[in-house]
Amino acid sequence: MQANCPKCAHKVVVDDAKAPDRAFTVKCPKCQTPVKFAGKAAAAAPPPAPAAEAAPAPVEEAAPAPTRRSDTQEMRAGMMAQLRREMGLAGGGEGSMRALVAIPDPGQTAALTQALTRQGYAVDAFDDSGEAARLLEQGVYAVVVTSRTTAAAGKGETLHQRVTRLNPEGRRRVFVVLVGDDFKTGDGTQAFAAMADLVLNAREAAGADAVLRNTMAERSRLYQLFTDARKRFEATAG
Repeated sequence: MQANCPKCAHKVVVDDAKAPDRAFTVKCPKCQTPVKFAGKAAAAAPPPAPAAEAAPAPVEEAAPAPTRRSDTQEMRAGMMAQLRREMGLAGGGEGSMRALVAIPDPGQTAALTQALTRQGYAVDAFDDSGEAARLLEQGVYAVVVTSRTTAAAGKGETLHQRVTRLNPEGRRRVFVVLVGDDFKTGDGTQAFAAMADLVLNAREAAGADAVLRNTMAERSRLYQLFTDARKRFEATAG
């Protein structure tokens, strides 16, 4: 076995056969500095096994960030919602439960919207009479609440004027309510003259639940008789 002198770095060699089992020291032949040896027992012992490397701590995967809908998806969703509304898939069409309120007074709009909602209708309020008329002509709404006003110069027809131009089948499918200061609520003669199903005095819009419900029920019975008679006639003609 051999070791280097810690002072002069001289190599000190000891015969293994003469070395004791325990630790010992030998003076450096060059500088007389004691040089330590571990002994034969220590030299014969197998080197300690290297400590097992600690397993790396599991890396927590970051939760995936919520996926944001792309602009294209947002646009597509908006287009589909508009298409459903225009085609009546969200409740439109004959026998639907969608109503349109288009009157200038916000308070009356809110009151009539609540009255129709209590009767189960999904209500849309419109300021743009042109857009409202377009959806009405496509059969989206079963109830229309508007006022009998004169069209402003250069603004085209009012919603009431567009309603009066519906074809007979289209007009039959729509329950028309006119609101105005000159009307007597529920007056049938005024309603007939104005080509409406019901007229409401503007000051009584907040309490229109009963008259709306009763007039709608009466009209439904009337048109049910008409529908049944037409079916019988068609069956006989066939």
